[in-house]
Order: sequence, then structure tokens, then C-alpha cells
Amino acid sequence: MTAVRIPGRARVVVALAAFIGLVAFTWPFVVAPGKFGSSYAPPLIFGALMLLVLAVVVAEISAGGIDAKALAMLGVLSAVNAGLRPLGAGTAGVETLFFVLVLAGRVFGPGFGFTLGCTSLFASALLTGGVGPWMPYQMFGCAFVGLLAGLLPPLRRRWEVPVLALYGAFSGYLFGFLLNLSFWPFSTDPNSSIAYLPGLPFTEQWHRYLLFDVATSLGWDTGRAVTTFVAVLVVGPAVLTVFRRAARRANFEPTVRFEAPAGESGTPAADGPRSRSVDTAVESVAPTGGLPLG
Repeated sequence: MTAVRIPGRARVVVALAAFIGLVAFTWPFVVAPGKFGSSYAPPLIFGALMLLVLAVVVAEISAGGIDAKALAMLGVLSAVNAGLRPLGAGTAGVETLFFVLVLAGRVFGPGFGFTLGCTSLFASALLTGGVGPWMPYQMFGCAFVGLLAGLLPPLRRRWEVPVLALYGAFSGYLFGFLLNLSFWPFSTDPNSSIAYLPGLPFTEQWHRYLLFDVATSLGWDTGRAVTTFVAVLVVGPAVLTVFRRAARRANFEPTVRFEAPAGESGTPAADGPRSRSVDTAVESVAPTGGLPLG
């Protein structure tokens, strides 16, 4: 069950951001040479993506999709991911934050996972000095990891952790596959058999990129996939329990029911039994407090 649901307006914004993110990654396959020059297409798309990231957060907050408690959870998990990433990034492809994205997206939902992927990489870039033209790609690569984790179908409890572990391994390869698209058109000798050449048919272009991906980053992506797989298997059950307990205690979406007292007819007075019944019903579903510490 999704703990943090987003309303229809915010869903549209998330879907639009995800679509344009895919265009940003896959433009070498979809941009026709001469119609939208490759030299300035990526910067324009980056600008649109960054605006859409802000639109996602603003739309969710203004529409009630992320209330104060969910926003606090988002900030805490973003800080945790920013602290975890330096522990493994740059060492044989090991990535220590993906298991948190997978588990948080699973518990709190696709909208929360999408936003967490963006904010985690942004906070990590500020912490490690990794701000550069690659940052939007990294932000949206992680956003897709959290988004897809939240879109996984319901699973029986005994199958949930193994399936999430397999998805975590897949997301490690997916992240590398997407990130390589950010520099493939600019980093290879045009005379190479794996270089990007504008104007080639899609099938030949795709074949060249698959060879490029395997030749340049398969080993690094494998390190990321194995790390995430093992982390989800080992700590996944405990982290899922903590996240779900926090979601229940935070009561992100309290349901208020107004019920008339049994056996009463007519219109009660403003301060009569009906008012006390309504107050009791509201109190019975109101949040019990902030997020638990343990």
C-alpha cells in the first residue's frame, strides 16, 4: 500500500517530467539531424528538466501530496542518501544509496520515490562537490529508480524482498545504461565502430550504443547491481519494517469520518451529543504525533 499518495495534478507533472527525462536520455535516437541540432538540444532539455523538478515538488506540496510530515521524511532520507553515497561512489562501481531509493519508493510510492531520487543526488552533489553538467542526468537516473520501485505490483510478503532485490540489481544496470547516453554522442572517435553517428537508422544506432555500453561500463554497472542486490536482501526486511511503521505512526493520510450517535433523531444542538460524537470520531483518527525514533 502506498503511504504517500499524490493527487491527479501532481501525477500529471511527474508523468511529464518522466517523459521529458526519457527524451533527454534518448535524444540521440529520436532527434533528426538538421531539425534540432545536437549541439544545443541537451542544454535546452536540461533547463526544462530542472524547471520540471521544481514543478513536481511545488505541485505536490501545494496540492497536499506531500504534507509537512512527508516533507520531513523526504528531507531525512535525502540527507541519509547524501551521507551514504560517498561511502561507495567511485570504488569499482559500488553504489550505496540505491537500496534506500528502492525500499523508500516501494513503501512511500512512486511520486515520493521520484522526488527522493532527485533530491538525494542534488544533496549528494553539494556535499561532495559533484556539481556539473552530468548532475541532471544523475538526478533523473535516480528518480527513475525510485519511480519504478513505487510502480511495482503488490507482492506477497515472502516474495517482496527477493523481487525488490532483483529489481535493485536491474536498476543498477538501468542507471548506468541511461547515464552513458549523457556522454556517448560526444566522447567517442567518430571513426570508431561504437561511436554515435547522426543520421544512422535506429537499429544500427542502437547496436552501436549497446556495444559502447558493454565495452565501457558493464563492469561498473555490475558492481552497482551486486551491491544493491545484497543490501536489499540483507537489510531490506528491517528497513521495510521501519519505513512502514514510520508511515503508520505519521499517518500521512488520516481519514476523518463524521458519524451521528446511534439512536439519536432530529437535529442536535451545536454543543450537544452530536458535536461530542464528531469530536470523538476526529480524535480517533487523528495522528498520534510525529515520526517515531525507533
